[in-house]
Amino acid sequence: MKKILFEGCGTAIATPFNEDGINYEEFKKLIEYQIEQKADAIIVCGTTGESSTMSLEEKKECIKFTVDTVNKRIPVIAGTGGNNTMSAIEMSKYAESVGVDGVLVVTPYYNKTTQAGLIAHYKAIANSVNIPIILYNVPSRTGLNINPETAYELSKIDNIVAIKEASGNISAVAKIAHLCGDNLTIYSGNDDQIIPILSLGGKGVISVLSNIYPKYTHDMVTNYLNGNPKKALDMQLTALPLIEALFSEVNPIPVKEALNMKGFNFGTPRLPLVKISEPNRLVLKNKINEFDTQN
Repeated sequence: MKKILFEGCGTAIATPFNEDGINYEEFKKLIEYQIEQKADAIIVCGTTGESSTMSLEEKKECIKFTVDTVNKRIPVIAGTGGNNTMSAIEMSKYAESVGVDGVLVVTPYYNKTTQAGLIAHYKAIANSVNIPIILYNVPSRTGLNINPETAYELSKIDNIVAIKEASGNISAVAKIAHLCGDNLTIYSGNDDQIIPILSLGGKGVISVLSNIYPKYTHDMVTNYLNGNPKKALDMQLTALPLIEALFSEVNPIPVKEALNMKGFNFGTPRLPLVKISEPNRLVLKNKINEFDTQN
C-alpha cells in the first residue's frame, strides 16, 4: 500500500493579492486559521489559489512561504501542473527543493493530449522528483479527462499516490476505485460530492468550502471515516446550499468574497476574474448566515 499523504480535509487555499503582489500578512492569517481549525493539509497554488495569474516568481515565493509558515505542522501540497511538461517538471523540482510534502499536477489544458500522452506526461514528471504526486482531473476546466484505465496505468508508478477527482462522474470514480485499489488514494475535488466519494473508498477532499469552514469540513470526513456515516451525510446535506452559493460564479470569485465576509482581507480576484455580482453576493451572504445559525 502506498503512503497516504493525508486523510480528511485538504484546503485548496485562496491567495490574497494587493497592488504589490501577494498580501503575505493576510495569507499567513488564513494559514494559521486553517491549522487552528483542524485542516488536515494545505494545497497552495492550485485553481482556488489563482496560480494561472501568478508569475513564476510569485508561485515560487508563495510555495516557499507556505512551507516555512506551516513548518511541518500539517502537509503542504503545491500545485505544479501545466500544459508544458518541462515547466511542470521545473516547478515540481522547485517545490520538492523547498520542502513540500507532495505536488498536485493538473492535466494539460488547451493543447491537451491523448491518453497515451497523459501517461507520458505524468511519467516524465514522476521521474523528475521523489515526492508524492496527486493527479488532478478536472475536465470542465481543462477539456481533458483522465480515463479510469489511464489512472490505473499511472497508479503503477511508485510516487503517483493519489487522484483529485473533480470530473463529477461518480461512475468513473467507482471504476478508478475498482481498478486501482490501494495503489491510488482518491480525494473528492467537489465539495458537493465528499460523502459519495468517501463511500467509494475515498480518503478525503481537496476543498474550497474549508477556506471558510475548515473544522466543519474536517469533521464531515472524520465522522465518515470513524464509522458515523449518518452524521457525515447530514453535514454534507446541511452544507449543500452554501456550497452551491460558493460555486454560483467561477471559483474562486465567491470564496474570496466569503473570506472578506468572514473578516479576512482577500480583496478581489485577478483579471480575467472579477468581483462577484451583487445578486450572487447577497445570496452568498444569506447562505453563510443561515449556515452559521444552523451550526
